[in-house]
Amino acid sequence: MQPPKNGNLSEMPLLEFVLEGFEGGPQTQALLFALFLALYVVAVLGNLTMIVVITLDAHLHSPMYFFLKNLSFLDLCYSSIIAPKALANFLSSSKVITFKGCATQFFFFSMMGTTEAFLLAVMAYDRFMAICSPLLYPITMYPSVCACLVLGSYCGGCFNSILQTSFTFSLPFCSSNHINHFFCDVVPLLQLTCANTAINKLVMFGLCGLIIVGTTLMVLVSYGYITLTILRMHSGGGRHKLFSTCGSHMTAVSLFYGTVFVMYAQPGAVQSMEQGKVVSVFYTLVIPMLNPLIYSLRNKDVKDALQRLIQKHIAT
Repeated sequence: MQPPKNGNLSEMPLLEFVLEGFEGGPQTQALLFALFLALYVVAVLGNLTMIVVITLDAHLHSPMYFFLKNLSFLDLCYSSIIAPKALANFLSSSKVITFKGCATQFFFFSMMGTTEAFLLAVMAYDRFMAICSPLLYPITMYPSVCACLVLGSYCGGCFNSILQTSFTFSLPFCSSNHINHFFCDVVPLLQLTCANTAINKLVMFGLCGLIIVGTTLMVLVSYGYITLTILRMHSGGGRHKLFSTCGSHMTAVSLFYGTVFVMYAQPGAVQSMEQGKVVSVFYTLVIPMLNPLIYSLRNKDVKDALQRLIQKHIAT
């Protein structure tokens, strides 16, 4: 039973939260369990397949696929941070998560999400260098440089996550311990505190806005130059191949940035937590599931590599 809204839970240390998840009876929870399980299984299989194919096929050992493998790893971790606990709660009546467990989930969710934003911008820069400066590309995107760019993305994600987690979980939670969400997210957590959250909201909107706007601008500028370069090409086949490759990236970027911007980069964008939960399903499960499909179905090199791997496995 949910504690009264005016109850004071700050008199003793808060040891656990309750993830309320989605409304509905047992039948609704069972349907949601089946939906989440299907999305999660496809996301895991798809991203693992991408990682294995890119790792084993020598034809894909290039900067673009190195970044794509890291994107698949992020998506795999991203969905795995959220889905298992959500699936368990659909079949549970308690839906309890410990305070430390909630903070841990929040930290890694924030880190992986921010890292993915930076990595998508890095991938746009990689395509910009490959298409607009092909002669400088082998020097500019040297393996050690690629590794540093990925490491920098993780460092940026970790920095944002440390700030968000420390600001959020240092607050006193005294209104209730029931989180109106299916995972520990910043917006429903701020609704439970009895302290002034103005600074926390400023930090959240400021950092998330800066990261999203900054990385989006980098993507838009990169693809603006890429589009102009492709349109100047005389070869129709070359234009089609490049548009297909870059189109995959732009599709993934649009899906990710669109949903994250709605949730975190503008105050009052989500009118209700029920709406927020639906949006959250997209960037925690649907996008990690779609990314491998987008990159594999629209990419001839990945499809050829997968075919070679299957034929090699059959032959042995």
